[in-house]
Amino acid sequence: MNQSQTKICQNCKTDFTIESEDFAFYDKINVPPPTFCPECRLQRRLAVLNERILYKRKCDLCENEIFALYYPDVSFPVYCQKCWYSDNWNPMDYGKDYDFNKLFFEQYKELMNVVPRFAFVNLNSVNCDYCAKVWNSKNCYLTIGFETEDCLYGNYTRWAKNCVDYFMLVKCDSCYESINCTSCSKVYFSQCAIECRDSYFLYDCRNCSNCFGCVNLRNKQYYIFNKPYSKEEYEKIMRDKYDLSGFENFSLAREKFNEFVNRIPRRYAALLKTIDTTGNNIVGAKNCRNCFDSDTLNYNTENARYIFMATGVSDSYDMSETGEGAQLCYDSVTSFGYNILFTVNAAGESYNVIYSDLSRPAHHIFGCIGLRNKQYCILNKQYAKEEYEEIVPKIIQHMNDAPYADKKGRIYKYGEFFPIELSPFAYNETIANEYFPLDKKEIDNCGYRYTDIRKYKGSYDLTIRAKDIPDNIKNVKDDVLNEIIGCFNGNACKGIGVFKIIERELEFYRKNNLPLPRVCPDCRHYQRIKQRNPLKLWRRQCMCGGTQSDNRVYQNTINHNHHNDNHCSNEFETTYAPERKEIVYCEQCYQQEVV
Repeated sequence: MNQSQTKICQNCKTDFTIESEDFAFYDKINVPPPTFCPECRLQRRLAVLNERILYKRKCDLCENEIFALYYPDVSFPVYCQKCWYSDNWNPMDYGKDYDFNKLFFEQYKELMNVVPRFAFVNLNSVNCDYCAKVWNSKNCYLTIGFETEDCLYGNYTRWAKNCVDYFMLVKCDSCYESINCTSCSKVYFSQCAIECRDSYFLYDCRNCSNCFGCVNLRNKQYYIFNKPYSKEEYEKIMRDKYDLSGFENFSLAREKFNEFVNRIPRRYAALLKTIDTTGNNIVGAKNCRNCFDSDTLNYNTENARYIFMATGVSDSYDMSETGEGAQLCYDSVTSFGYNILFTVNAAGESYNVIYSDLSRPAHHIFGCIGLRNKQYCILNKQYAKEEYEEIVPKIIQHMNDAPYADKKGRIYKYGEFFPIELSPFAYNETIANEYFPLDKKEIDNCGYRYTDIRKYKGSYDLTIRAKDIPDNIKNVKDDVLNEIIGCFNGNACKGIGVFKIIERELEFYRKNNLPLPRVCPDCRHYQRIKQRNPLKLWRRQCMCGGTQSDNRVYQNTINHNHHNDNHCSNEFETTYAPERKEIVYCEQCYQQEVV
């Protein structure tokens, strides 16, 4: 077995380690070890995903007006979903012979420029015309989700209803501005809450109700900033002091909570039902490393590395937004199946798919785009099984003998995911820009593509400034629906500088007694991203200094028997960087302090 090796990432030039078990995996699927570090590999995968930015344009087949993830003058055709899945065109018509006098990625780019792409993913959904990525959903607006109903402005939900402005909710109802919550109802401005209801400003609470500004509570009711009250006292304080129907009151409460939450220890990682696993926000995993936002439906995630947003993945590395059942897969995104390598959007029962996109499903294909129920194809051309098995090894050898070099000289042999410059999206349109943000100059310096999103969105004259909106929702009139509101962030706005309130949104704020937002949906989304920890781990020691935290902000409530008055010696891998101000405890110390 190969020993662990330290490599220098050819993109960011930092050191990264390939462990001995990593080499065993690469040998098992017959690929070379990576030359990009894990963070740069993740960035590269996310740079092929636009899930939020929609443009108005025409379908290039039926010519109907549609919304699409692609602006009108992209280099390839874009079809509405109905046309793309129809029999009115055939992706095999674009097939071409492999030319050993050209580089593989050059030929793939040529194929990209002619094969139609679908406008967005909207499957088995009703009244979700403004959603870029929904399945089995109903009455949603600017939402990404599965079996989601009546939700607005949210990313990544499963079985959610009546939620607005959220990120990663599971089985939640009537929640607002909440992140990574499960089985919650009427929970607002909260993060990492499970089975909570009728509460505001929670962090890492479980089975709590009628709580406000609380952290690390379990099975509590009528608490305010971790202090217990009677039902009558709680209701009076909430009525007199914490009426959040006004934006000014809300802002003061948020500021107080943000100060309070940083005075209480954080668990080093959110790991639930895991064995021998590192990462964050993981439920149901075994023998996993550097995994983030992994959940379980029918199967746990096992024997995986460098996973982001996965469900039930096994024996796979470097997978992002991966569906249940992916096995022996590597360096792919929005794909699931068996032995999926360097691929985007492999759906259904795909297997043995290499360097392909939009397979619905397919198997034994290499360098293909848009194939449905096909096998033994290269660059969308059909081959006999024997021909395919003879040619593919030659293509792999050709990729190694004649590697592709991007604009900045980064080398791509067989075993590297698609270069970012081959993405169908500009970098600033993609999820990569949310987790690895770059400005226009930086994008240009990296050799990536930038597009002026506002140019395609059009310009709108604001009719009211955010600061001029009525402070209290009770004073907001119906005519606010006609206003074009200037985003409070002004020139720093992440969107187009203005936004509107839609009717269902106004109804939600009124029903839940919440103030109107002052910034646009894009800025609100980026605020939620900022509240989440990075997708990276640091090796650290527990900050429990004996009877109190290292920074002397928090006094322990109980003696920790495993270290008593001495500093805790436990170490761990955490998403909290050493320079951050949060108090981070190991699992043992954290569990002793949970109320």
